[in-house]
Amino acid sequence: MRSLVDLLNYEFHLGKTVILTPKALLLAILFYFLTWFLLKLSRRILSKALDPEARIKFKGIFSFFNYFVYTIVTLVTFDTIGLNLTTIFAASAALMVGVGLALQTFIQDIISGIFILADQSVHVGDIIQVEGQVGKVERIQLRTTRAVTRDNRVLIIPNHKFMASILYNWTENGTLTRECVSVSVAYNSDVAAVKEELLAVASAHPKVLKNPLPIVLFNDFGDNALEFELMFAINRSFESNFVKSDIRFAIQAAFKDKNIEIPFPQRVVHLPQTDK
Repeated sequence: MRSLVDLLNYEFHLGKTVILTPKALLLAILFYFLTWFLLKLSRRILSKALDPEARIKFKGIFSFFNYFVYTIVTLVTFDTIGLNLTTIFAASAALMVGVGLALQTFIQDIISGIFILADQSVHVGDIIQVEGQVGKVERIQLRTTRAVTRDNRVLIIPNHKFMASILYNWTENGTLTRECVSVSVAYNSDVAAVKEELLAVASAHPKVLKNPLPIVLFNDFGDNALEFELMFAINRSFESNFVKSDIRFAIQAAFKDKNIEIPFPQRVVHLPQTDK
């Protein structure tokens, strides 16, 4: 028994300040095992009471909590086994500053991810627009959010972008969105006929909703044309660019059939007359 105690207390000297023993290493392993077991048990108990969507959010937040707990356990374990890290930290102060600066954005992403998961500003399936990029959210992780663009490319958004930029959530109020198509016609056009044709084009498209009804706005008297705007509602905002493209094709064909001119900018240049 005495030989076993002596073996457990045998000291390994790593430099002048770091002293380790088999007993200290066993205690460290025991601490980490108990921490792992308790965290796993807590996660299993808490996640049972959550619905599937909330469970995904809880998983992300709990991952950050794991990192925090393991950091605390590591510091406590080092202190318990008598490992003095003061000298090590002092010697590597410059390195720690550099690492801290490098991890600044990483920490921002994680904290922003926790806020996103907690306040539920973005959900899986939402259509969002950040810094001009539009995508459908497929996965919200602790550091990044993954979305798929209209051309089926993966958009990986660092979570701090949601806090530092203006976020447009197209589906926050539901899947119905209002879209608009602008068109200009010549000054000699019959505005009543223009309105009628625009409404007919919108009503004929299968993806344009009947309720609310499409409307036409007479926006302004432009420099070279009368400016109109066709507004309509669709239930698939992620496909809005395709719907608006179809609408423009149909407007071009309808106006050509009704002899309604879509003008282009024109300038009249007057040349001075000089006596010869």
